[in-house]
Amino acid sequence: MPTVRPFRALRYDPAVAGPLDELVAPPYDVISDEQRREYLARSPYNVVHLTLPDSDEQAAADFTDWRERGVLACGDDLYWWVAQDYVGPDGVARTREGVAASVPVSPYEERQILPHERTHAGPKEGRLRLLRATQTQLEPIFLLYDADPVFARPAGEPAVDVEEGGVRTRMWPIVADEVTIDTPLLIADGHHRYETAVAYREENPAATHTFAILVSSRAPGLEIFPTHRIVQSVGDVPGDDVEGPGDGVTLYRDGKYVRVRTDDGFGPRVVESFAPEGVSYTAYADEAIAAVDQGDAAAAFLLQPVTTEQVAAFAEAGDVMPQKSTFFFPKLTSGLLFHPV
Repeated sequence: MPTVRPFRALRYDPAVAGPLDELVAPPYDVISDEQRREYLARSPYNVVHLTLPDSDEQAAADFTDWRERGVLACGDDLYWWVAQDYVGPDGVARTREGVAASVPVSPYEERQILPHERTHAGPKEGRLRLLRATQTQLEPIFLLYDADPVFARPAGEPAVDVEEGGVRTRMWPIVADEVTIDTPLLIADGHHRYETAVAYREENPAATHTFAILVSSRAPGLEIFPTHRIVQSVGDVPGDDVEGPGDGVTLYRDGKYVRVRTDDGFGPRVVESFAPEGVSYTAYADEAIAAVDQGDAAAAFLLQPVTTEQVAAFAEAGDVMPQKSTFFFPKLTSGLLFHPV
């Protein structure tokens, strides 16, 4: 079973770097070209200068310069309690809490850390070059574990309190020893980053751990949201007319809702079975319906959220889900902590 441990994080020093809200950003893989330019312009020290640099060499030079000038400072060996206050696509306010830790890097076959989706070579190659250049995990992966939370939120005011993209993140330091978790860790988000860490360890055997936020699947505030399918064409879909979306999979076409008839309880796989063409995705059912009503799409499949139990079942069976099966929201904010390797 995986043993996690505290780590000596690098953190921005606001006295040198400036206000933290000018320095943080979403993960690299959800930032558009336009957003990248906006984040780069916020501050010469914004984390996007590292996560989406002009070149790997420039990221390495900036990172070294920031450390030498005290923009980034190294602290003690700590865990960090992380609380994210957010409003989900369903309009409900929640707080998702977890702990930042250093987690073991091992191949999936060792079954300490398990995936639930397939990755692509291109992003991993780029992330590996950046990791080689900076020798630091710049962004965490998001892991789930099926046990009660390993820590409780510390008392008192947070050491970090920042808002980015409508999500407020607060952090408290925790002093504690290594902890062994009794279940495998399941990757919720960050498969490319984790597999990059495995590849880096093959080159650098001393790089045994990587950076993650661990969230208990039993903790309140954890929610998996559905990703609805907007399609340009699809053939006959057997079903029954209904008044609106409900359990299972609902097809919206020609102003009508149809409950799809199927024996398969896994929505994303049901949609795949009809081989729709021109598929795009949204977390918002009203956007999918509007696309059909406005004539921008032929139909929309409205799905129910995948459960953590379903994600775990796929992972434990060594299987992978169809593309865009899960939507873990919010994303983890980048720039709060850095994990040297």
